[in-house]
Amino acid sequence: MSVHQGRLRKGFVGAAAAMAVTAVALTAVPAAADPRPAAGRHEATRRAMDAVVEEGVPGVALQAKDKHGVWKATSGVGNLTTGAPRDARDRYRAGSITKTFIATVLLQLEAEHRLSLDDTVDTWLPGLVRGHGHDGRRITVRQLLNHTSGIYNYTDDEDLQSAIFLPGNFFENRYRTWTPRELLKIAMGHRPEFAPGTSWGYSNTNYVLAGLLIDKVTGNSYGDEVRRRIIEPLGLHGTRMPGTSPTVPRPSSRAYSQLAENTTGKIYDVTEFNPSVANAAGEIISDSGDLNRFYAALLTGRVLPATQLAEMKETVPAARVGGRYGLGLIESELSCGVRIWGHSGGIHGSGSVAFTTADGSHSLAANVNGDWAGDPMKIVEAEFCGD
Repeated sequence: MSVHQGRLRKGFVGAAAAMAVTAVALTAVPAAADPRPAAGRHEATRRAMDAVVEEGVPGVALQAKDKHGVWKATSGVGNLTTGAPRDARDRYRAGSITKTFIATVLLQLEAEHRLSLDDTVDTWLPGLVRGHGHDGRRITVRQLLNHTSGIYNYTDDEDLQSAIFLPGNFFENRYRTWTPRELLKIAMGHRPEFAPGTSWGYSNTNYVLAGLLIDKVTGNSYGDEVRRRIIEPLGLHGTRMPGTSPTVPRPSSRAYSQLAENTTGKIYDVTEFNPSVANAAGEIISDSGDLNRFYAALLTGRVLPATQLAEMKETVPAARVGGRYGLGLIESELSCGVRIWGHSGGIHGSGSVAFTTADGSHSLAANVNGDWAGDPMKIVEAEFCGD
């Protein structure tokens, strides 16, 4: 889902466009002291964080890492009731950043010769992608991972949106468990967006299927495989695949949403939430330090063999994410010419970005704990192109 309400309903992809500003801007909490010797380093990033808070987001938490070391900073609040500030160590729901983890596992399985990216979906999940013109015999694993399958995005379904975004329905369904097959049934009830391989269209259904592929090939859940292959080897102690668990481990801030499309400005605490509706498309919980570590390790070849990393970085045009899309990986060129790799993601009350340079020398991960205003990509731009 996305950090902004319009895109939140589109599903599990980070935002790149600003939304309406809320009526009340919160006072920014001073960012953490910069431990590095150069005075004024990250000042552009600090200003961008404060600007996002002024646009209405409750708070921002981030960590940046470069040749000088790690810089941790916050702005705004983590709890609207108590006024407690955000913590740079916060754990948070990272939404579509999950997709990079899922794609990485499938690429590892390819490296182990346990499947091919050119296998059809039907090879592994026979008959599952059928209905209203969908045909898993014509769609490859690669097309799932780079969103060229044309499969309908289940989070675009109006009935599902009503069930998980309208205030009354959200609170009725917040602890509901959604199965992957329920989500696929929703998608198969609609026509494809386009014929496989003929265009690009972001679809969370692709990654629900990718999760099922991992389950089928390994005999284990995708969550277990992400833990065994990525989280534990890299020591990502703040990262977990929560499955159906509705809580976010501490340290963490509260997550807030206005929920309704035509909002009255009322803000709801949506921190507790069963993320099974996001499934392999967006369930992960992490923190900024872990995400920086993961993307730097991935881009520098410590997670995938060279052949698979090269495949992951083969991109197609993807205007919706503000760049190009590989296999669970976004490539963006910023205004200053810096090229970065990573992903963005959003889910109820939480929007996140995590990007690194190709050599892994400069990384940034940030989170906002509100989904109706502010653009965290402004923080990315400031960090890599600012002072």
